[in-house]
Amino acid sequence: MGLVAAQDRPSFGSCGEHGGLGSRCTSGGSVRLVLAMGPVMTKIELNRFQHSLKKKRAELENGNRNRGSIAIETSPDELDRIQHGQERDLAMCTLDRDSRLLREVRSALARVDAGIYGICFDCQEGISIKRLTAVPWTTSCIICQQAADTMPGQHWDADEQLLVGANGGY
Repeated sequence: MGLVAAQDRPSFGSCGEHGGLGSRCTSGGSVRLVLAMGPVMTKIELNRFQHSLKKKRAELENGNRNRGSIAIETSPDELDRIQHGQERDLAMCTLDRDSRLLREVRSALARVDAGIYGICFDCQEGISIKRLTAVPWTTSCIICQQAADTMPGQHWDADEQLLVGANGGY
């Protein structure tokens, strides 16, 4: 599945004329990919997200080169050693966070290239443009992310949880 340009932008659904989920529809001179109950992303929007992700990747790659702050500094003064240790710990946490974010950004760019950017890994539905604007490297729609956040340490199975919710919790 992928997201391609659409001159006219349907809100959601599938193309009954040319196939269902994931099918390319070229009727009426426009090209679009139809997602399950999710918005179709225009080529302009996709390019905007791709540009934003590339910019973030460059920013993170440049920031990760500055590793001088994690160097071990020696000092005869005990308070200086403690302060340097705390600064080093903070720098290592920042480097770890930025490295993790860089992997997520690279993964998002790979999904753009593969044509599956904007599709939730958990429920396979389209991720809203509003959510992608806020967190362009996300892999989950807001519903799946909220469910995963409320059940930390537990495996979130979107299909199972959505079926339970549809049956009134039974």
